[in-house]
Amino acid sequence: MSAQDNSNNPFGPLFESWSQWFGVSGQAADGAEATPEVTADAAERTARLAELQQEAMRLHAQLWQSQLQHAPGTTVPSVMEAPRGDLRFAAPEWAESPIYDYLRQAYLINADYLQRTADLAPVADEKERRRLKFMTRQYVDALAPSNFAATNPEFIKHAINTGGQSITQGIQNLLADLHKGRISMSDESAFEVGRNLAITPGAVVFENDVMQLIQYAPLTAKVAARPFVIVPPCINRYYILDLQPENSFVRHAVAQGHTVFLISWRNPQDSDSTLTWDDFAAQPLIACRIAAEVGKVDQVNALGFCIGGTLLAAALAAARRRGEDPVHSLTLLTTPLDFADAGELGCFIDQSSVAAREASIGKGGLLRGPELATAFASLRPNDLIWNYVVGNYLKGHTPPAFDLLYWNADSTNLPGPFAAWYLRHLYLENKLREPDALTILDTPIDLRYLDMPTFIYASREDHIVPWHSAYASRGLIGGDSTFVLGASGHVAGVINPPAKQRRCHWRVAEDDRALDADAWLQQAEEVPGSWWTCWAAWLAEQGGKQVPARKKLGNAKYKEIEAAPGRYVKQ
Repeated sequence: MSAQDNSNNPFGPLFESWSQWFGVSGQAADGAEATPEVTADAAERTARLAELQQEAMRLHAQLWQSQLQHAPGTTVPSVMEAPRGDLRFAAPEWAESPIYDYLRQAYLINADYLQRTADLAPVADEKERRRLKFMTRQYVDALAPSNFAATNPEFIKHAINTGGQSITQGIQNLLADLHKGRISMSDESAFEVGRNLAITPGAVVFENDVMQLIQYAPLTAKVAARPFVIVPPCINRYYILDLQPENSFVRHAVAQGHTVFLISWRNPQDSDSTLTWDDFAAQPLIACRIAAEVGKVDQVNALGFCIGGTLLAAALAAARRRGEDPVHSLTLLTTPLDFADAGELGCFIDQSSVAAREASIGKGGLLRGPELATAFASLRPNDLIWNYVVGNYLKGHTPPAFDLLYWNADSTNLPGPFAAWYLRHLYLENKLREPDALTILDTPIDLRYLDMPTFIYASREDHIVPWHSAYASRGLIGGDSTFVLGASGHVAGVINPPAKQRRCHWRVAEDDRALDADAWLQQAEEVPGSWWTCWAAWLAEQGGKQVPARKKLGNAKYKEIEAAPGRYVKQ
């Protein structure tokens, strides 16, 4: 059967529609007259698409044959298995019934076909190709038979075993989530900020309309002379770095003998809807200045996480350009400075979408937290959307208590002018990497002015800041840099306390500054356990001499306002 002969194939319309969309007639995809190169490319796509069609049809035929041998209560070898780590069809009910076994495998065959076909799309722009593949994955994941009551045998089994109670509970869970406006990912009754989350002892010693500055109480008799300032993301709340005592990055830093200060961003409300990028970029410099005054030193060590690192780096570049030198060392955790590869977030950002944001909220307004949370969840839809649709609503379960996912659902707003500037100048135009292309805090900035020692951490499976992008920061800044690559994703890779003895990280012992990212990974040594340990050793070298820890927080000018975690994180 040829690629175009689909009259007797039940999946022919699907294959035919993709063939037509791909423009496999030999003409240019945009309707322009074909050149020899375009014609050759179209011919190659035609051949590859025909191969995919033939393979999919062969698998469907093989699946039909296997089902004829499938007696109730027995299992037969699968024609198509789910990828490793995909647990949607792991329950035995999917394989025990011929009906559900067929639905499962037919879906996997079609899903594989669509996703591989998207790779062949005649799209010249790589960003558009990524967007097509992203949307194909959204479509494929949404239509999985596991997501629907009528085609999920686990739903039926739970309903029978509970006498229908699971259906009742699922409806109640759905109504509760509709009221909240989001999907519950954790047992939210198990956590409360200030009770069992964000409980590292400390006090707010400064506040303005954008942030509170928390100073944490010492846990050691002596501390490094230079205070340590943390700038968390202004998307979501700071306590991702101070979850519970056993996995608190903040507490770990304090326990290593540092006087730790941390910015707690205010959740912007309507009255804050005109705040700009500069309003936020000013805050890390304010925090560093206050920490230096409290510590009675000239410089501090500073850390930025994700967009917090972007803000910190931009602000420090402006300060250094003006001849100021507030920071002795810099740590960047999963921080984007070069946005050439924006990860899957780039699928949401193009000229038209940014222009629409500028028109709607660029002069004032809010990018609401639930919208941001939905966008981030869609980057991992099976893990962060459909998993909970099935568990919460079809099976009637209450999700287990998980502090990281509780934080993940605790979304915050962004001021419109800030968000529009960020999307335009960094994500869309990638201006931060260009010397003097941006003016921040009334100063043209050049990242080469960041000449302090820098520790750069990236996560290998990061879908928000791909690790190659984080590695590219080494070529933008002016000082010596240490690069460490950790396992797992954007957040889980960062929150990896040593006591857990989980995951691993990679580092290169000798001078590695001349290596590109792939060459670096080839030479890197895989080290079991958390990257926190090697970072703590690096930071200890930047802290200066040891001095007696002061029990009193703040000073005569910056007095304690309220106990940590403060009001802003609870807004």
